[in-house]
Amino acid sequence: MRNFISRLWIFSILSITAVSIAYAQPTYPNRPIKFIAPFPPGGTSDVLGRIMAQKLSDALGQSVIVENRPGASGNIGHDIAAKSAPDGYTLLLSNSSTVVNNPHLFKQMSFDWYKDFSPISMVAIASLVLVVHPSVPVKSVSELTALAKSKPGQLNFGSGGKGIQSHISGEMYKTAANVDIVHIPYKGTGVAVADLVAGQIHMVFSDMAPAVPFIKANKLRALAVTSPQRSTTLPDLPTMIELGFPNFEAANWWSIVTPKGVPNSIIERINQELGKIMTSQEIKDSFEKLGVTPLYSEPNKVFELSRKESPIIGEILRKAGVEKE
Repeated sequence: MRNFISRLWIFSILSITAVSIAYAQPTYPNRPIKFIAPFPPGGTSDVLGRIMAQKLSDALGQSVIVENRPGASGNIGHDIAAKSAPDGYTLLLSNSSTVVNNPHLFKQMSFDWYKDFSPISMVAIASLVLVVHPSVPVKSVSELTALAKSKPGQLNFGSGGKGIQSHISGEMYKTAANVDIVHIPYKGTGVAVADLVAGQIHMVFSDMAPAVPFIKANKLRALAVTSPQRSTTLPDLPTMIELGFPNFEAANWWSIVTPKGVPNSIIERINQELGKIMTSQEIKDSFEKLGVTPLYSEPNKVFELSRKESPIIGEILRKAGVEKE
């Protein structure tokens, strides 16, 4: 009986301690969350990041603060996120250009997409639009191709940086049209578009968000989109496929990830909130204005998509003669 009482007493103490510890654990989140956008202000990643940050802040009851960490085609922002504490207080708005394209373009990567991150959900996908400065004397892709062939090496295309989808799309066009145009990388597509508007470069395969306002203001001339179907944002524009470039499909997609090691309970919580956010009519309307389609997925779908696309991008770059640097 004495041993039984002793064991009962010990069990009671342990139970009380466990309950006390559980109650002592702070409810997530109990402080502001850092949301890293790995590109400069003004581009699609930045705009999407700020929309998502506000919605997550409302859903989680804590401030979600966007930090722009541009550089190295998104590698710097990803590296900073990868090295952050796995406590759920650092999120990253990742993108396909960095995690799918960059491993085929950089000899050394400072992070490992599959080992350093835990995916939470897909959030958006968008095609690109080919825009030229009004001073370029063309009104169609066929005219652009003819001009480029008549002036080999004299026309250029800007991009958001080496490995960004705007760069990949330019390389796809060079190969498909058999033209010699020069790549000029910038630190973000928004920066490239700004220089295009200023007449410093000739063309850009741009995300919709930074380009559409200038298209509507007649400061840029749009020639085509890279989606398999016409864009609802610019419905009068033909697709590259329509114009005789078979299999010319290019898109950016975005996902939200967190450093590896974050508890599954936090990942599940954010995923559930994103499920509500991404299917709301408000988000659909906001994203449509940007030429972006909202997405939501289970966490594992993020890695599945990047693994599927990686060999395709690698082959495009190989055919274009783009080597790792």
